[in-house]
Amino acid sequence: MAGTHPYVRKAQRYVKDVLSGKIPACQWVMAACVRQQQDLARAKGKKWPYRFDKDAAERVCRFVELLPHIKGPKARNGELIELEDWQCFILTTVFGWVHKKTGFRRYRRAYIGVPRGNAKSTLSSGVALFMLTADGEQGPEVYSAATTRDQARIVFGDAKAMVKKRPPLARKYLLSPQQSVIIAASNDGIFRPLSRDAETQDGLNIHFACLDEVHAHKTREVYDVVETGAGKRDQSLLWAITTAGSNRSGIGYELWSYLLQVLRRALSQWADNPYPLKGEEAEDDQFFGIIYTIDDGDDWTDPAVWAKANPNWGVSVMPDYVGGLAHKAMQLASAQNNFKTKHLDLWVNADQAWMDMLAWQKMADITLDVDDFANEDCILSLDLASRVDLACKIRLFQRHIDGVTHYYVFATFYLPQRAVDEGANAQYQGWAIEGWLQTTPGEATDFETVENGLLEDVNAFNVTDVVYDPWQAAQLSQRMMDQDVPMREYRQTVQNFSEPMKELEALVLSGRLHHDGNPVLEWCISNVVCHTDAKDNIYPRKERVENKIDGAVALIMALGRALHGADEGFVYEGM
Repeated sequence: MAGTHPYVRKAQRYVKDVLSGKIPACQWVMAACVRQQQDLARAKGKKWPYRFDKDAAERVCRFVELLPHIKGPKARNGELIELEDWQCFILTTVFGWVHKKTGFRRYRRAYIGVPRGNAKSTLSSGVALFMLTADGEQGPEVYSAATTRDQARIVFGDAKAMVKKRPPLARKYLLSPQQSVIIAASNDGIFRPLSRDAETQDGLNIHFACLDEVHAHKTREVYDVVETGAGKRDQSLLWAITTAGSNRSGIGYELWSYLLQVLRRALSQWADNPYPLKGEEAEDDQFFGIIYTIDDGDDWTDPAVWAKANPNWGVSVMPDYVGGLAHKAMQLASAQNNFKTKHLDLWVNADQAWMDMLAWQKMADITLDVDDFANEDCILSLDLASRVDLACKIRLFQRHIDGVTHYYVFATFYLPQRAVDEGANAQYQGWAIEGWLQTTPGEATDFETVENGLLEDVNAFNVTDVVYDPWQAAQLSQRMMDQDVPMREYRQTVQNFSEPMKELEALVLSGRLHHDGNPVLEWCISNVVCHTDAKDNIYPRKERVENKIDGAVALIMALGRALHGADEGFVYEGM
């Protein structure tokens, strides 16, 4: 871009295009742009303590564009980074504002909320290297901070790769990239990854810290250490860049909520504000922030709104790819949270309804009879949970139809008579009368009844495995193994449950999971909420103690064995 201060001009163009509607943007991006305009107007007055230094704003952008891409086609071609307008806006705003008297940088904290695929790590690595080498600081301490070592090393690793690919940069600043540190001999600077489990977090004198994926920080520990360590420098900068998440008790959500208050104040002072103002406002001249997401009321399934949340739309975020992920999320409820957080930057609850119950009910076939599967291969699964509560046995069969595997499910439930009589569930009595529940006398489930049923199944079918959680069934398992029943431990862990749980949902939606309409099993399935962890694994939970999920758990275990029975690398116990 020709002319003086080209990066500032690109940033100004971005603000103009956002506020004119040329660039799709949510209210919080608009608010960040309006705030910059308001501040530029305030800087003309004598009382406003800050001024916008275009030269300072340009410097960081020029530096970043001298760095190479290290991933993807552009890296293979040896291309250097070329900043998009939105990136110029962020960088020039954060680095351009200085105090009129001291010349020190105005912004000490920054929060950039942006979905996956929008070059977060690339931008952060470039800023970290600038702060290490070219910010005019003597002995700068630069950190990539996260709760785990692996996460902390992402930005650090990208920066190290950039240094290795740019020998002129290394020579100019006497950079020495080592395994866990980059040393800048030109100014006695260091750049390290910093995690919660680091050997020491005391005595830090931080000039710059990148808090990567701060939504995943379960506690304030790392953030507080970094914030405290940054107080010793005149113009230190904490740089948080992240997608949204589900941990609403963490520091990431706290920062996000506070930023909304700051941006809401800018909207309240904007004469052309089209958005309703709801919530508290805050003024914080040292906190910069921008959040790329969709607006309240937007339909997340509408392709027209996806570009709002993805500023690199069509550059590094490909519409067809996002469309494919959205289609999957529309079909699989368990995939919705991941799509919303990672690709639309929406905060969600960790737990959500799991199964499409209309699809489950559609797969019911009351003509199915377990006796029709005599002598066929069968996987049995037990979830005994507690002897005073609901227990379940699943019989799972597979048949191949036109080259496609279909699964057939039959459930048997056990309950002590006392639980039926107490009426903890009003439907227990009816289910027992109809034969969907087998009751055993007394206050606890009679495991001898369960064992007799297992032996009957062994005689009727070709039982290849009986999977069970050893927590409640160790003695039962030993007695069955003494009678040559093929018992297999299956511990109820996230690692063991995530994949078969996702597969079960997909089988139901694709019409390949058939059941006999057992109402107890349907009730258990409907009670499952899907908990998603930071690695996008899912695990069955229940919202209330009375919402039993034993049948769903047993079915997931049986399917897990069916999917991985021949996989010696899987994580079953006792194989």
